[in-house]
Amino acid sequence: MNCKPSSSLILAVATAVMLSGCASAPGTGQSSRYALANDRAPSGGFDVSGLGNAVPVYEEPSGAGNKSPYTVWGKRYHVLESNDGYVARGTASWYGEKFHGHKTSNGETFDMYAMSAAHKSLRIPGYARVTNLDNGRSVIVRVNDRGPFHGDRLIDLSYAAAKKLGYQARGTARVEVAAITIEPDGAMYLAGKPFTPGRSRGHSEAPAKAGDEKAMDRQSLFVQLGSFSSRDPAEKLLEQARAVLENPMRVRAVDTDAGRFHRVQVGPFTDEVSARKTQNLLEARGFEQSIVLTDSY
Repeated sequence: MNCKPSSSLILAVATAVMLSGCASAPGTGQSSRYALANDRAPSGGFDVSGLGNAVPVYEEPSGAGNKSPYTVWGKRYHVLESNDGYVARGTASWYGEKFHGHKTSNGETFDMYAMSAAHKSLRIPGYARVTNLDNGRSVIVRVNDRGPFHGDRLIDLSYAAAKKLGYQARGTARVEVAAITIEPDGAMYLAGKPFTPGRSRGHSEAPAKAGDEKAMDRQSLFVQLGSFSSRDPAEKLLEQARAVLENPMRVRAVDTDAGRFHRVQVGPFTDEVSARKTQNLLEARGFEQSIVLTDSY
């Protein structure tokens, strides 16, 4: 993670621009994020094999986070009038536990397990396809934060998105960022050209096996509480969840290129609003590393 403001910069940043998330210095109620001297990945394993891309939808620019120009650490930045046609190559970094649960530049809450990103000039909220130029993997992220402001970094991805692209251990990667824009009627464009989202290159799931075709057609939303290489810890987590929630839940074994994982999931849910409400309830009861994903049922 690249956001490491020194104490001498804190006052200057705080007075220069009202930005949150990766871009900000600590202010009232924000100091706890700086209890960590350096950013870090979540403890324990985190299985991203079932984590899907952000789903691009039409959204009006937010009232917060789009001020232009703005100044950080003495440098002036401009927000684009439109993301349409934007494509650039550069260095991607990632941010994780240090900023997890804190506000992003447009006032949302940063979730290191979600497919999101920070960018210096794209209008927010927005969407972009990010491709790792070293391995060809691509993801679609929702841009809802400002940054990175370190060196020549182009974009900061959430920990989950960086892991999907395969560079979370190295810290940075050479990437291409292509903006996805959506019209009110649903028409979608990638770097200014008509676009229909499909499966990302480098998808980590193993190919469907014989007999799985019908199952692949039955997809729904789940809140996933954890994913384990062994079944015993998955069953224990399932019992803990059943003690606080009456929703249907399961342990689902999935074979991926990285091996077999046992996913502890609550659901299915018919819509994202219901899934997010249950996720918030579970997090309030101590299940802090949940994600919402699409899976077969």
